[in-house]
Amino acid sequence: MTTMTNAPFGRVHIIGAGLLGASIGLALRDQDVVVTLADASPSAVALASDYGAGVALPPGAPAPDLVVVAVPPDVAMEVTRSALEQFPAATVIDVTSVKAGIYEGLTQTGADIARFVGTHPMAGRERGGAVSARSDLFTARPWVICEAEEDRRQRVDSFVRSLGATPIMMSANEHDRAVALMSHTPQLLSSVMAARLSDASPVALSLAGGGIRDVTRIAASDPALWIQIVQANAEAIGEYLQGVKTDVDRLLEALGDLGATGSRSAIADLLHAGNAGVSQLPGKHGVSTTFASLIVVIDDTPGQLAKLLTQLGDWGVNLEDLRLEHSPGANVGFADLTVKKDVVAEVESKLIESGWRIAGEAK
Repeated sequence: MTTMTNAPFGRVHIIGAGLLGASIGLALRDQDVVVTLADASPSAVALASDYGAGVALPPGAPAPDLVVVAVPPDVAMEVTRSALEQFPAATVIDVTSVKAGIYEGLTQTGADIARFVGTHPMAGRERGGAVSARSDLFTARPWVICEAEEDRRQRVDSFVRSLGATPIMMSANEHDRAVALMSHTPQLLSSVMAARLSDASPVALSLAGGGIRDVTRIAASDPALWIQIVQANAEAIGEYLQGVKTDVDRLLEALGDLGATGSRSAIADLLHAGNAGVSQLPGKHGVSTTFASLIVVIDDTPGQLAKLLTQLGDWGVNLEDLRLEHSPGANVGFADLTVKKDVVAEVESKLIESGWRIAGEAK
C-alpha cells in the first residue's frame, strides 16, 4: 500500500502500546501515517488499536521507516537492540526517561548504533495506558533528542516537530543529569514528604492547604515504574540527594541551637537560596516579574466557576494560569488566577465590584 502523507516518516512501528506509544500513534494517524503496534501484552495492542492508535503488525507487512521503542526503562535497551536487528533499514528511537545506559548497552552489544537516536518527550499524565492516550499529549512540550548521525537526527527533529513538540538537543549524559535534577530527585523528595502524612492525625490533615499539596502532588506516581527510573539514573540522583542532605544537615544544626551565632542567618540563607532557585524556572511557573496572581473565593455551588471564567472572558482578560483549591470543612474553594501584572489592579477592582471576594492581596 502506498502512503499519502507529508510526514517525515510514512511508516512507523511502535513497540509499547502504553500512554506514550499510543499517544504517538494517535498523533501520527492524524497525519495519515501508517502505524503498526507491538507490545508484550496482546490486550494492550488491542486496546490501543481500538482507540485508533494503529494496528497490530501483520505478517509480511512492509518494513517501517521508523521504529519507536516506548517500553519500560528496565527492558528498553534490549528491546531497542532487538528492533535494530529486526528492522535493518529503519531508524530506531526510544522515548524512555534515562538515556546514557541505553547508548552504553547498545555499544557493548555491538548493535548498529548508527541507526539509533535516543529521545525523551517531557510529557505524561497521572494515569498510564492507552486509555489515557491523547493525540495532543506532546503539543508545546520539550522533547529531548540526543547524539546521532546528523541526517537521522534531523529527520527525528522533523518527526518531533510534526507531533507538536519542541526539540531540544542534548547529549545523553547531559540529559540524564538534567532530568535527575528536574524530575527524578523531586519525585523522591515528594514521596519522602508524603510518607510523613501516614502518621498525621485527622485534625492535622484537615489543615492541608496549597503548600503540602504542591509538595506531595507527584507522590502518587507508580512505584514500579519509578524503581526502574531511579535504578537507571542512580548516580546522578545520588549526587543531587547528597546536596539536599548537606542542606538539611545545616538546617538541623541551626534548628538544634537557635541561640548560637549564625543559626538564624543559616536558615535565612537557605530560604533566600530557594527564592533564587525558583526564580530561574522558565515560564509561568517560576517567580515571574511579568505575572501576578489573584485568589478568588468561590462558593461551592454549581456554576460558580463557570460564572467567574465567563466574566473574565467578557472583560477580555487573558488567564495565564488557573489553579483550584478546595477549603476543607468549608463550602468554598479558591481560584488562583494568574494574569499580567499590568492588568491585575483593574481585574481585582472589577471582581470586587461584581461581588467576588478576594482572598489576600495580589502578588
